[in-house]
Amino acid sequence: MTFTVIMIVCIAIVLGIAAMFGMAVSKGYDYKHTIDPLPDDKRHKDEHKKADA
Repeated sequence: MTFTVIMIVCIAIVLGIAAMFGMAVSKGYDYKHTIDPLPDDKRHKDEHKKADA
């Protein structure tokens, strides 16, 4: 009797952890990632101006 109760509790804990893991992974895939625009490289533009002159 005691062994059966312990096994049921253990299985319930494992299923609960698996469910929380699945929800966390699902939430991670639903997150919309954004990318910041690249900064302007002023040195690169200045070098072109000097080369053209």
